[in-house]
Amino acid sequence: MRILHVFRGAVGGLFRHVCDQVEGQAAAGHQVGILCDSLTGGISASAKLEKLASVCALGIKRIPMGQMPGPADISSINQTAAMAREAKVEIIHGHGAKGGLYARLAAKRLGIASVYVPHGGSLHFEWNSIKGALFLTAEKALRVKGSGMIFVCNFERDTYAQKVGLSDCPSAVIYNGLGPEDFVLRSLSPNATDFFYVGEMRSIKGVDILLHALARVEKDQRPSLTLVGDGPEEDEFKALAANLGLGNRVNFAGRMPMSQAMKSGRVLVVPSRRESFPYVVIEAMAAGIPVIASAAGGIGEALPESRLFGVGDTHALAAKLVAEKNAAAASSDHSAELRKLALERFSTARMVADTLGFYRRLI
Repeated sequence: MRILHVFRGAVGGLFRHVCDQVEGQAAAGHQVGILCDSLTGGISASAKLEKLASVCALGIKRIPMGQMPGPADISSINQTAAMAREAKVEIIHGHGAKGGLYARLAAKRLGIASVYVPHGGSLHFEWNSIKGALFLTAEKALRVKGSGMIFVCNFERDTYAQKVGLSDCPSAVIYNGLGPEDFVLRSLSPNATDFFYVGEMRSIKGVDILLHALARVEKDQRPSLTLVGDGPEEDEFKALAANLGLGNRVNFAGRMPMSQAMKSGRVLVVPSRRESFPYVVIEAMAAGIPVIASAAGGIGEALPESRLFGVGDTHALAAKLVAEKNAAAASSDHSAELRKLALERFSTARMVADTLGFYRRLI
């Protein structure tokens, strides 16, 4: 097959998902190309795309793509259609709201198949805000333009059905996958803290919830925490940690590769207010790391209920922190169970095979 992947932000889980799909599809003998934004991702995205160039038989093209809808989208749709036409593409796979917009409209114009994966995107918005109504109205209008939809978890499919409505086109739930290199057991750094967090410094990720929960833990427990990542609210969280009297118990470590971040703490905490199906959870499971997380989005489709707490519930999270620290003191480790779950359910081989099978249904 001749496949074009289209997306905006060359960052985060969406970017990783596309890269894994491209590598897997090329390895399976298909000809693949990429069209993405030139304004995001920085040096790391450029380096990753440069590596992918050797397996992208249909080429890699980067153009400016704004986050909000605007007149520039017309040019981007035209460029998507032009690249697909020139490369004789059989299917355009759009990722995220912008990728889905360009893929579906360009494919409709060319009379070829398209697939759309929301990756959360517009689904994080609500109808009761102007911005939310704009994005969700666009999603409704585009429902009839695509050939098929893939959701990365059941939660994403159910949310789309509730907020937008499923059309008559085929759809499938295909979980994100991990490669063999992700299933290597991690080793801890000598100065590892009791807990660690990896993600953006934004309230939607629940960093403030984690800090408040940490402050609730009895002082004789004194759990320590490493926060890995950066973002627009980092200074606010630093001020909050100081105001809560957490002092040197919290280390703001900045951005670092996941392989390094996983060595920084014994137990991963994912306190998000909203999620779709985050890679960080299954990456930790695969590396043999204990995880506790909010029941946001599709996280409960990866973790057992015993590892979850209610979204925004600082009391429940504080209790989980204490239980995990006591388990560590007693040398009780339940990470083997999580690793087994990851091995059984989340692999790039399965993800790529299921995606290619879905393409065949549409072409």
